[in-house]
Amino acid sequence: MRFLITGGAGFIGSHLAQRLVRRGYRVSVLDNLSTGRLGNLEPLVDARLVDFNWGSIQDRYTVEKLVGEADFVVHLAASLGVKLILEHPVESIETNVTGTQIVLEAAARNRTPVLIASTSEVYGKSNKVPFCEDDDLVLGSTRKSRWSYAASKILDECLALSYWEEKQLPTIVVRFFNTVGPRQNARYGMVLPTFVQQALAEVPITIHGDGKQSRCFCDVRDAVEAVTKLIDARAFGEIFNIGGTQEISIEDLAMLVRQRVGSRSQILYTPYDQAYGRGYEDMQRRVPSVEKLDGVTGFRPKIALQEIIDRTAAHLRSTMIEVV
Repeated sequence: MRFLITGGAGFIGSHLAQRLVRRGYRVSVLDNLSTGRLGNLEPLVDARLVDFNWGSIQDRYTVEKLVGEADFVVHLAASLGVKLILEHPVESIETNVTGTQIVLEAAARNRTPVLIASTSEVYGKSNKVPFCEDDDLVLGSTRKSRWSYAASKILDECLALSYWEEKQLPTIVVRFFNTVGPRQNARYGMVLPTFVQQALAEVPITIHGDGKQSRCFCDVRDAVEAVTKLIDARAFGEIFNIGGTQEISIEDLAMLVRQRVGSRSQILYTPYDQAYGRGYEDMQRRVPSVEKLDGVTGFRPKIALQEIIDRTAAHLRSTMIEVV
């Protein structure tokens, strides 16, 4: 069986490529390296276990060629990260929506199954916790670019499910909740690697807002295992949350990171307006229900946050990444 992973040189994609190779599958990757790194795949590419293709998901010819050679497509390529979305909203929307449309069009020619990556961001400002896959989605004003990423991923989901219903293209949608671990880059506003880098460097750990907002973090190994089990289950035409359920405030996360790393870093608070500009809105709580995932696959993410922090810190120490 041959898989194509778009965005496969990125954080989740490279871990998924490793997992699929260990299962004996052939893997091709399409990535323009805008946020991914070839180094994430280098051992697999050197061993000829992964075929790397540099290119954009908006290049129809390349996408059609690679999708035509695949038995299953995992579409992870997207614009991501709060900073990138706020600084380049047009590029983000076009990459996410147009890229997904091109992938689905190519897959529909041979009815090649596709798993589409979405995000917990689509739940927006909903206060119904935990978030369930069929809950209403509550976004802010379109005048606030903060919500452009969520809106683009909602459209991706609608496209995927419409291709399933109208064209009988087998599709699965997964909503990732704060997936973390080695290889994740803090440059795009990812909170946990940012905190760990700051703690390791003994510089202030910077919290945006009052720190009372809470999140659940999921180890990338658990996220990848959930994806592979959904593929095995052929759970087409459905949406699934993939995330941990251990809720923690960002303030408590900063203190836990400091403790686990053994750092003396101060904890500083920066108003949202200073960090992201005026009118920025955040989600106060982001907690997934994973009952549907468990019901279909018998699996739910289980790796504890303390272990996630320790692994992330060990990786950053070993690679000597500088604080961004």
